[in-house]
Amino acid sequence: MISGPTGEVDSPRQIGDGWRPGPPLMLILNVADIHFRHPECNTPMDPDRPYRTLLVRDARERVAVLGPANVILVGGDIAYHGLVEEYDSALRWLSELADAAGCTLSDVFVVPGNHDVDRGVIKNRADVRNAQRAVSSARPERRERELWEQFRDAKAGPSLLAPVDAYNQFAARFNCQVYAPDKLFWHQDRPLTDSVRIRFYGLTSTLLSGAGASRNEDDSRLSLYLSPFQTGLDPVEGVVNAVICHHPPDWFMDQDDVDDAIRGRAELHFFGHKHRQRIHRDANYVRFSAGAVNPDRNEPGWEPGYNLIKLSVNDDGKSLWLDVEAHLLTWQTNPDGFHPKNDGRGALVFGHRLTLRRATVRDPRTPAGSPVAPSDPKPPTARGTEGNADGEVAMSEPHTRNLVLSFWNLASSQRREIAQRLKLITDEEMKLPEPERYGRALIRASERGLLAQVAAEVERLEKKA
Repeated sequence: MISGPTGEVDSPRQIGDGWRPGPPLMLILNVADIHFRHPECNTPMDPDRPYRTLLVRDARERVAVLGPANVILVGGDIAYHGLVEEYDSALRWLSELADAAGCTLSDVFVVPGNHDVDRGVIKNRADVRNAQRAVSSARPERRERELWEQFRDAKAGPSLLAPVDAYNQFAARFNCQVYAPDKLFWHQDRPLTDSVRIRFYGLTSTLLSGAGASRNEDDSRLSLYLSPFQTGLDPVEGVVNAVICHHPPDWFMDQDDVDDAIRGRAELHFFGHKHRQRIHRDANYVRFSAGAVNPDRNEPGWEPGYNLIKLSVNDDGKSLWLDVEAHLLTWQTNPDGFHPKNDGRGALVFGHRLTLRRATVRDPRTPAGSPVAPSDPKPPTARGTEGNADGEVAMSEPHTRNLVLSFWNLASSQRREIAQRLKLITDEEMKLPEPERYGRALIRASERGLLAQVAAEVERLEKKA
């Protein structure tokens, strides 16, 4: 039983007003708030381990029926204190989860949450506190400009991101790191059909998170700031925009602007933080609030959970639709395990249909070689030696993400050797933190058409090991 676009309930084979979901094109596994806490997570006494273990087992059983996952979205709070040791444990678990879900680590996308912020950095560094204070205390009409000036400043920009240094080191292997002054969020593409692509936007909601750390104060609603710099979300025809952000809009000073922009420019929304598993279906979007994988066991309404979302595209030649079928899996004790929520009317799958605009021209950021809608006989030529104006989007292809993962699995000296051999970094950039240094180098390789050479160098060094 699946709820159709009008809210009616009908047979899953004949939904709503008579439409049928098309063949599945993408299965998304959505988790958030994993909360790997050191030292517990690195000992046999970790009390949260059973929930993660059983989630992996549940995912393996479900994808055996639904088909393998194509993407794993991790909505923040991967760590608990933002420590390297916590990310080491998280990486091992995500590798297990990806294997169980039928995909690889290169199919994982991550964003930071407030627990990915190392508050010790904020307490110990006045430059971080000063940069945060400059933005948070600015007048509302001035705050956007203040963030721009701080983030673009050679000293203040890196200070704003210093509390997520360990997260950035972890996120770099997924090409999801952020750095000043160029990359406040990430965006990556995956194809759905010959003419429809999904573009994932990973937003950074933590720039002001932990600002009260020196006073032992937690973040509160309306204490964070996202800004229009992250909510442009360029609504291109033929591209389904999907937003992944740890904090939902009501945590931002600019909550109304954030909510309006995301609602108006993105079809799929993925939030975490609240530890409540919810789905909201609107005529123009579907919004998911991921249940925490490991919420605090003492909090009211404690309920581990995760989501599986199946996407398909229906095209009758006149209209184009995105069909969304969501399985919301939540924890049940005695017997232990994850079980599907129902939609209040007995259906165990939440379904919805969204109308899409058919692409008539190629999005200039679409990687070369990707098919163009038939209605565009002469697609415009994009910049760049690989036919792409956006080197980051060009790196979205699975084989390239595999390359990024392999690159980050090399030793630091080997990464440096490749970047210098292919002249992908300058001497000045060698002073940058590694996630930024080699993030820039790989995007530059994409823009210059040198990814094949990078792959050859990686393979050469792997064979030497």
